[in-house]
Amino acid sequence: MSLITHGVVNLTQNTEASSAIISSAKNEARNSLLETEAKAICANYGIPVPKFEIAKTRDATADFAEELGFPVVLKIVSPDIIHKSDVGGVIVNLKSRLDVEKGYDQILANVKKNAPDSRIVGIEVTQMAPAGVEVIIGSIKDAQFGQTLMFGLGGVFVEIFKDVAFRIAPVTQEDAKEMITEIKSYSLLRGYRKTPPSDINAIVDILMKLSKIVMDHPEIREADLNPTIIYQKGAKTVDARIILE
Repeated sequence: MSLITHGVVNLTQNTEASSAIISSAKNEARNSLLETEAKAICANYGIPVPKFEIAKTRDATADFAEELGFPVVLKIVSPDIIHKSDVGGVIVNLKSRLDVEKGYDQILANVKKNAPDSRIVGIEVTQMAPAGVEVIIGSIKDAQFGQTLMFGLGGVFVEIFKDVAFRIAPVTQEDAKEMITEIKSYSLLRGYRKTPPSDINAIVDILMKLSKIVMDHPEIREADLNPTIIYQKGAKTVDARIILE
Protein backbone atom coordinates (compact mmCIF):
# COMPACT_ATOMS: atom_id res chain seq x y z
CA MET A 1 0.00 0.00 0.00
CA SER A 2 1.27 3.48 -0.84
CA LEU A 3 2.71 5.58 1.98
CA ILE A 4 1.52 8.76 0.27
CA THR A 5 -1.86 9.51 1.79
CA HIS A 6 -2.04 13.26 2.14
CA GLY A 7 -3.56 14.55 -1.09
CA VAL A 8 -2.96 14.79 -4.83
CA VAL A 9 -1.89 17.94 -6.68
CA ASN A 10 -1.85 18.90 -10.37
CA LEU A 11 1.81 18.40 -11.31
CA THR A 12 1.73 20.60 -14.39
CA GLN A 13 -0.12 23.41 -12.66
CA ASN A 14 2.08 23.44 -9.55
CA THR A 15 5.29 23.43 -11.59
CA GLU A 16 4.16 26.37 -13.72
CA ALA A 17 2.93 28.41 -10.75
CA SER A 18 6.15 27.81 -8.83
CA SER A 19 8.28 28.65 -11.88
CA ALA A 20 6.44 31.98 -12.11
CA ILE A 21 7.32 32.76 -8.47
CA ILE A 22 10.99 31.93 -9.06
CA SER A 23 11.09 33.92 -12.31
CA SER A 24 9.61 36.95 -10.55
CA ALA A 25 12.34 36.81 -7.90
CA LYS A 26 15.02 36.53 -10.57
CA ASN A 27 13.58 39.49 -12.45
CA GLU A 28 13.94 41.51 -9.25
CA ALA A 29 17.56 40.30 -8.88
CA ARG A 30 16.69 38.35 -5.72
CA ASN A 31 18.27 34.99 -4.92
CA SER A 32 16.27 34.60 -1.70
CA LEU A 33 12.52 34.06 -1.92
CA LEU A 34 10.21 35.75 0.54
CA GLU A 35 8.91 33.32 3.14
CA THR A 36 5.42 33.77 1.71
CA GLU A 37 6.75 32.83 -1.76
CA ALA A 38 8.49 29.75 -0.37
CA LYS A 39 5.30 28.72 1.43
CA ALA A 40 3.30 29.25 -1.77
CA ILE A 41 5.63 26.86 -3.61
CA CYS A 42 5.22 24.33 -0.81
CA ALA A 43 1.44 24.67 -1.03
CA ASN A 44 1.58 24.30 -4.83
CA TYR A 45 3.10 20.85 -4.33
CA GLY A 46 0.72 19.81 -1.57
CA ILE A 47 3.04 20.39 1.39
CA PRO A 48 0.75 21.48 4.25
CA VAL A 49 1.33 25.03 5.49
CA PRO A 50 -0.79 27.17 7.82
CA LYS A 51 -3.18 29.59 6.13
CA PHE A 52 -1.66 33.04 5.71
CA GLU A 53 -2.24 36.46 4.17
CA ILE A 54 -0.06 39.51 3.50
CA ALA A 55 -1.40 42.79 4.86
CA LYS A 56 -0.16 46.32 4.23
CA THR A 57 -2.07 48.24 6.91
CA ARG A 58 -2.92 47.80 10.59
CA ASP A 59 -6.64 47.40 9.87
CA ALA A 60 -6.05 44.85 7.11
CA THR A 61 -3.72 42.89 9.40
CA ALA A 62 -6.38 42.77 12.13
CA ASP A 63 -9.11 41.89 9.61
CA PHE A 64 -7.08 38.99 8.21
CA ALA A 65 -6.36 37.77 11.74
CA GLU A 66 -10.07 37.65 12.53
CA GLU A 67 -10.76 35.80 9.27
CA LEU A 68 -8.05 33.21 9.94
CA GLY A 69 -8.98 32.76 13.59
CA PHE A 70 -6.93 33.34 16.73
CA PRO A 71 -4.23 32.77 17.84
CA VAL A 72 -2.11 34.13 15.00
CA VAL A 73 1.52 34.97 14.27
CA LEU A 74 2.73 38.19 12.66
CA LYS A 75 5.94 38.29 10.60
CA ILE A 76 7.65 41.06 8.67
CA VAL A 77 7.80 40.48 4.90
CA SER A 78 10.92 42.01 3.41
CA PRO A 79 13.38 40.93 0.68
CA ASP A 80 16.16 42.40 2.83
CA ILE A 81 15.39 40.48 6.03
CA ILE A 82 16.04 36.73 6.06
CA HIS A 83 16.34 36.18 9.82
CA LYS A 84 13.19 37.95 10.96
CA SER A 85 13.51 37.12 14.65
CA ASP A 86 16.90 38.84 14.81
CA VAL A 87 15.30 42.22 14.08
CA GLY A 88 12.16 41.73 16.15
CA GLY A 89 10.12 40.94 13.07
CA VAL A 90 8.08 38.07 14.54
CA ILE A 91 5.40 38.12 17.24
CA VAL A 92 3.55 34.93 18.16
CA ASN A 93 0.41 33.83 19.97
CA LEU A 94 -1.70 36.94 19.41
CA LYS A 95 -5.18 36.17 20.70
CA SER A 96 -7.33 39.22 19.89
CA ARG A 97 -7.76 42.05 17.40
CA LEU A 98 -6.23 44.47 19.91
CA ASP A 99 -3.20 42.19 20.34
CA VAL A 100 -2.75 42.13 16.56
CA GLU A 101 -3.00 45.90 16.21
CA LYS A 102 -0.37 46.37 18.94
CA GLY A 103 1.76 43.65 17.37
CA TYR A 104 1.63 45.35 13.98
CA ASP A 105 2.92 48.61 15.46
CA GLN A 106 5.58 46.81 17.48
CA ILE A 107 6.99 44.91 14.50
CA LEU A 108 7.26 48.04 12.37
CA ALA A 109 8.95 49.89 15.24
CA ASN A 110 11.40 47.01 15.76
CA VAL A 111 12.30 46.85 12.08
CA LYS A 112 12.67 50.61 11.81
CA LYS A 113 15.11 50.48 14.73
CA ASN A 114 17.06 47.31 13.84
CA ALA A 115 16.93 47.26 10.03
CA PRO A 116 16.05 50.83 9.00
CA ASP A 117 17.04 50.48 5.34
CA SER A 118 14.95 47.38 4.70
CA ARG A 119 12.22 47.40 2.10
CA ILE A 120 8.91 46.31 3.61
CA VAL A 121 6.41 44.40 1.49
CA GLY A 122 3.90 43.99 4.31
CA ILE A 123 3.06 41.89 7.34
CA GLU A 124 2.38 38.18 7.06
CA VAL A 125 -0.59 37.09 9.15
CA THR A 126 -0.59 33.34 9.67
CA GLN A 127 -2.43 30.80 11.75
CA MET A 128 -0.44 29.67 14.77
CA ALA A 129 0.18 25.93 14.50
CA PRO A 130 -0.45 23.77 17.57
CA ALA A 131 2.54 22.28 19.38
CA GLY A 132 3.92 18.97 18.17
CA VAL A 133 7.24 17.31 17.36
CA GLU A 134 9.46 19.74 15.45
CA VAL A 135 11.58 18.38 12.62
CA ILE A 136 13.80 19.89 9.95
CA ILE A 137 13.29 18.92 6.32
CA GLY A 138 15.54 20.51 3.76
CA SER A 139 17.72 20.26 0.69
CA ILE A 140 21.03 21.56 -0.55
CA LYS A 141 22.50 21.46 -4.04
CA ASP A 142 25.85 19.71 -3.69
CA ALA A 143 28.56 20.44 -6.27
CA GLN A 144 29.26 16.72 -6.69
CA PHE A 145 25.97 14.95 -6.01
CA GLY A 146 23.40 17.56 -7.05
CA GLN A 147 20.16 18.01 -5.12
CA THR A 148 20.43 16.32 -1.74
CA LEU A 149 17.65 15.99 0.85
CA MET A 150 18.13 16.25 4.61
CA PHE A 151 15.96 15.18 7.55
CA GLY A 152 16.37 15.46 11.32
CA LEU A 153 14.60 16.34 14.54
CA GLY A 154 14.64 19.99 15.47
CA GLY A 155 16.27 21.84 18.34
CA VAL A 156 19.32 20.39 20.08
CA PHE A 157 19.20 17.20 18.01
CA VAL A 158 20.40 19.15 14.99
CA GLU A 159 22.38 21.93 16.66
CA ILE A 160 24.34 19.80 19.14
CA PHE A 161 24.09 16.15 18.11
CA LYS A 162 24.07 16.72 14.32
CA ASP A 163 21.46 13.95 14.16
CA VAL A 164 20.47 14.16 10.51
CA ALA A 165 20.16 11.88 7.49
CA PHE A 166 20.81 12.64 3.82
CA ARG A 167 19.77 11.17 0.47
CA ILE A 168 20.44 12.20 -3.11
CA ALA A 169 17.29 13.36 -4.92
CA PRO A 170 15.04 12.17 -6.36
CA VAL A 171 14.12 10.01 -3.38
CA THR A 172 11.84 7.00 -3.40
CA GLN A 173 9.33 6.25 -0.67
CA GLU A 174 11.77 3.67 0.69
CA ASP A 175 14.58 6.25 0.70
CA ALA A 176 12.39 8.70 2.61
CA LYS A 177 11.38 6.13 5.21
CA GLU A 178 15.00 5.04 5.68
CA MET A 179 16.01 8.67 6.29
CA ILE A 180 13.49 8.86 9.11
CA THR A 181 14.32 5.53 10.75
CA GLU A 182 18.11 5.87 10.65
CA ILE A 183 18.45 9.02 12.79
CA LYS A 184 19.48 8.29 16.37
CA SER A 185 16.44 10.07 17.78
CA TYR A 186 13.93 8.05 15.74
CA SER A 187 12.59 6.52 18.96
CA LEU A 188 11.14 9.93 19.87
CA LEU A 189 9.00 9.83 16.72
CA ARG A 190 7.67 6.40 17.63
CA GLY A 191 6.21 7.80 20.85
CA TYR A 192 7.58 7.92 24.38
CA ARG A 193 6.00 8.05 27.84
CA LYS A 194 2.73 9.93 27.37
CA THR A 195 3.71 11.38 23.97
CA PRO A 196 1.84 9.64 21.12
CA PRO A 197 3.67 8.39 18.02
CA SER A 198 4.20 10.88 15.20
CA ASP A 199 2.72 10.47 11.74
CA ILE A 200 5.64 8.92 9.84
CA ASN A 201 3.62 8.84 6.62
CA ALA A 202 3.23 12.62 6.80
CA ILE A 203 7.01 13.03 6.97
CA VAL A 204 7.53 10.65 4.04
CA ASP A 205 4.96 12.62 2.10
CA ILE A 206 6.75 15.96 2.64
CA LEU A 207 10.17 14.49 1.82
CA MET A 208 8.81 13.12 -1.44
CA LYS A 209 7.19 16.43 -2.35
CA LEU A 210 10.30 18.46 -1.52
CA SER A 211 12.28 16.04 -3.68
CA LYS A 212 9.86 16.79 -6.52
CA ILE A 213 10.20 20.55 -5.97
CA VAL A 214 14.00 20.61 -6.18
CA MET A 215 14.08 18.26 -9.17
CA ASP A 216 11.50 20.37 -11.03
CA HIS A 217 13.42 23.56 -10.17
CA PRO A 218 17.18 22.87 -10.35
CA GLU A 219 17.91 26.56 -9.79
CA ILE A 220 17.04 26.04 -6.11
CA ARG A 221 20.30 25.99 -4.15
CA GLU A 222 18.84 25.48 -0.68
CA ALA A 223 15.43 24.76 0.79
CA ASP A 224 14.72 24.73 4.50
CA LEU A 225 11.32 23.71 5.90
CA ASN A 226 12.10 24.49 9.51
CA PRO A 227 10.30 23.87 11.65
CA THR A 228 7.90 21.37 10.23
CA ILE A 229 5.63 20.25 13.06
CA ILE A 230 4.54 16.61 13.07
CA TYR A 231 1.39 15.49 14.83
CA GLN A 232 -0.17 12.14 15.66
CA LYS A 233 -1.99 12.67 12.38
CA GLY A 234 -0.68 15.09 9.76
CA ALA A 235 1.93 17.85 9.74
CA LYS A 236 2.42 21.58 9.13
CA THR A 237 5.43 23.35 7.65
CA VAL A 238 5.47 26.51 9.75
CA ASP A 239 8.47 28.27 8.20
CA ALA A 240 9.99 27.84 4.75
CA ARG A 241 13.12 29.32 3.19
CA ILE A 242 14.28 28.89 -0.41
CA ILE A 243 17.59 30.21 -1.78
CA LEU A 244 18.26 30.30 -5.53
CA GLU A 245 21.56 29.95 -7.32
